[in-house]
Amino acid sequence: MSAPPARWNTPIRPQPVGDAQVADAPRAVLVYAAPTRFGLRLLALGLAGWVFGLPLLLLGMASVAGQWNGLLPSHLTLEHLRNAVWGDQTLPLWHSLATGVLATAFAVLLGAWGALAARQAPPGVQRLVDALYLLPIAIPSVSIGLALLVAFSHPPLLLNGTIAMVILAHVVLVTAYAYASAKAGLTRMPAGLEDMAGSLGATPRLVLLRITLPLLRPHLLAAAALGFALSMGELGATIMLYPPQWVTAPVDVFALTDRGAVFSGAAVSVLLLACTFGVLLLLNRARRT
Repeated sequence: MSAPPARWNTPIRPQPVGDAQVADAPRAVLVYAAPTRFGLRLLALGLAGWVFGLPLLLLGMASVAGQWNGLLPSHLTLEHLRNAVWGDQTLPLWHSLATGVLATAFAVLLGAWGALAARQAPPGVQRLVDALYLLPIAIPSVSIGLALLVAFSHPPLLLNGTIAMVILAHVVLVTAYAYASAKAGLTRMPAGLEDMAGSLGATPRLVLLRITLPLLRPHLLAAAALGFALSMGELGATIMLYPPQWVTAPVDVFALTDRGAVFSGAAVSVLLLACTFGVLLLLNRARRT
């Protein structure tokens, strides 16, 4: 039998370990220990429940409270919810739903169009388009409402006091998120896929309809969900622009609480949350199919 290779007889030497690695080893063991993980999860759940869950629970209790003088309501009633569904607060909910749907549709269309148009542009033009589309994120919604009020209160574009003014404000506020989502979807598309389809004889229109838009569909639906949720809760710009015949639910909640009708405002808020959550569930299901 031949002798084993020399490398087999080479002793295994331990690799040098720095002082920082030795010092960090107990910390890593501590963080990944089972009791520590359980404690961190419990702390995260407790903070989430205290910050998000408790206010929503109290809001739901306020919507069915007849009188609240102590820690809990003294008696419960469905009168506030009944008025919100079949009473004077019904129209604001429908106004918010209509505004949210129209503004989201226009925003997704404009955002996707901007992302598709700018992706083949020079880098300087792309940065300019990014700045124009994403600028409303950095501006308070009240300032955007005031800017639209100043811009469209004189001929030839006289929109002050119209429903179109409210929808336009929501489109301006939501389009930035649709553009960012569409641009992120375009950057994640397989490289050369559209060029390959074009080399096989597909027209640009066919490539857009059969390849680009289907691949962008999950991103556009995510943008629609985010835009609709933002539109349903928008107050800053809307309160600057809304006409008397188009009061949205957030404006109605603000007006009710300002008059001291806190329980009625809570009932409208609960229905607003329910409508928003229902539409988000539908969009999420459409995104997964």
